[in-house]
Amino acid sequence: MGVQRSRIRRIINEISELPGLNLLARPLYRRRFRAHRRGNAYYGVYASFEAARADIPPGLPPDYNTAAAAELYEQRLSRLEASDYPALYWLQRMLGEGCRRIVDLGGHVGLSYYAFQPYLDYPRDLLWQVHDVPAVMEKGRALCAERGEQRRLAFVDLDAVDGCDVLMAKGALQYLDYSLVELLKAQRVLPRRLLVNLTPMHPDRSFFTLQNIGVAVCPYRIGAVPEFLHGIRALGYRLIERWEHLDRSVQIPFCPEYSIDRYHGMCFSLE
Repeated sequence: MGVQRSRIRRIINEISELPGLNLLARPLYRRRFRAHRRGNAYYGVYASFEAARADIPPGLPPDYNTAAAAELYEQRLSRLEASDYPALYWLQRMLGEGCRRIVDLGGHVGLSYYAFQPYLDYPRDLLWQVHDVPAVMEKGRALCAERGEQRRLAFVDLDAVDGCDVLMAKGALQYLDYSLVELLKAQRVLPRRLLVNLTPMHPDRSFFTLQNIGVAVCPYRIGAVPEFLHGIRALGYRLIERWEHLDRSVQIPFCPEYSIDRYHGMCFSLE
C-alpha cells in the first residue's frame, strides 16, 4: 500500500509540472501542505531562513520548540535506525581515541545517547551534552532524571560546543538558522572531530524550503555539497569519510531541479 501511494504521489507531481496545470495545482497543493499531519511534506524554495519562515502558513508552529515535538520519536530511544550505523561506527572509533566530551547538536531528548548505549561501552568519564530547543531539552532533562543518567548526560547551552572533543549533528543542521561553518567560526577552540549525519544536500545549490512535520512547519536548510566541504576544510578540518543515505529524499513540488534523492553523512578531523 505504501509503495502504491508513493507511485500515485509521484504521478501527481509529474502531472502538476505540465504547462498550464502548474498554476492551477500550486494553490491546491499549498492548502494540502497546510493540512498535512503524517510524515513529512515540503513546499517552496527560499533564499534565506527568514524568507522561508515568513511564508509559513498562519496558525502553525514555526519550529520544534513545542511540547508535541518533544514527544516525537519515542521509539528511537531503544531502537536503532539503519541510518544510525555510520554514526555509531565512527563514534565508537572516537571514544577509542580518547574523545570524552560529546556535544550532540539537535540531539532531541538524548535519543542517540540512549539508543547507542547497548552497543557502545560508555567510558566512566564520558560527558554527553545535548543542545536543542528549550521545550525539547526540558523533556530531556526530566527523562534523564527519571532514568538516573545525570552523571553522563546533560542538556546545555550552545556555548558548550567550544573545545568539545566531538561535535555530532544527526539530522539537525537542516533546522538551524545558522550554518555549521558559522557555528564553528564563533568558537575559541574548535572541536577535535565533526560527525555529521542525515543531512540533506544538493549537488550544487544552497537554499531553504519548508518542511511540514505534522506538529510544526519549519524552515529547512539544504546546502550545496561543494560549498559545505569547502567551508569546513577552510577551518582546518580533514574529511575522513563520507557516506550517503539513498533511502532519504526531499521532493519539492513544482521545483524538480531543487529536489534531492539522498541525504549525506561525513566525518572530519581537525588537523
